[in-house]
Amino acid sequence: MRLDRFLSNFPELSRLDARLALAAGRVRVDGRPVADGRHEVREFNRIELDERLLQAGKPARYFMLYKPSGHVSATEHPEHPTVLDLLDEPDKHELHLGGRLDLTTTGLLLITNDGHWSRRLTLPGSKQPKVYYVETEDPIADECVRTFAQGLYFAYEGLTTLPAQLDILGTRAARLTLHEGRYHQVKRMFGHFRNRVVRLHRESVGPLKLDPHMQPGDYRSLTDAEVACF
Repeated sequence: MRLDRFLSNFPELSRLDARLALAAGRVRVDGRPVADGRHEVREFNRIELDERLLQAGKPARYFMLYKPSGHVSATEHPEHPTVLDLLDEPDKHELHLGGRLDLTTTGLLLITNDGHWSRRLTLPGSKQPKVYYVETEDPIADECVRTFAQGLYFAYEGLTTLPAQLDILGTRAARLTLHEGRYHQVKRMFGHFRNRVVRLHRESVGPLKLDPHMQPGDYRSLTDAEVACF
């Protein structure tokens, strides 16, 4: 929301009052005077007019979770425990997921109350690389490497997947890098070759990697540098 529109929410402040206060440097955002009414403010900003506190600003929260198998990537579910059940945090209802993982998939999951941040993370246009460790029921054919790099046609959506990099690590193990997140994408890609995925683990999203010191079910706050990755 623009700062001038935020100020207009207070009935005792006319538009003229707001413009004059901005021009005089009487409005502070996070402790700094702001004169431009077009300045974007959010619920996380502390906003003051002279000595009056107009908005305290709630803390933005960002978490990295090592998702275990058996937990649903949702805020609530009638049958399974959710990933939010793993967090010992207040006001969990304000949190949402920056992307999802299937019920049996493990690995890096990001949770936040910052909608702008999570949209930058998940918008299709962002094309953030997502790296997965994959184990399959049958041997992985070399043909998978070429086919994944070209893209696979998904009839359900009527689209072709973006080029993906497959690095074969062993007879039935590989590392797959995607730049999108279609429904059950990894399992469907290997399913094209009638090869069932028996283990799927997300190692990283963009430059952010799962903390190697974490165990399934662990979580921690992101550092400022990690938040700035997106």
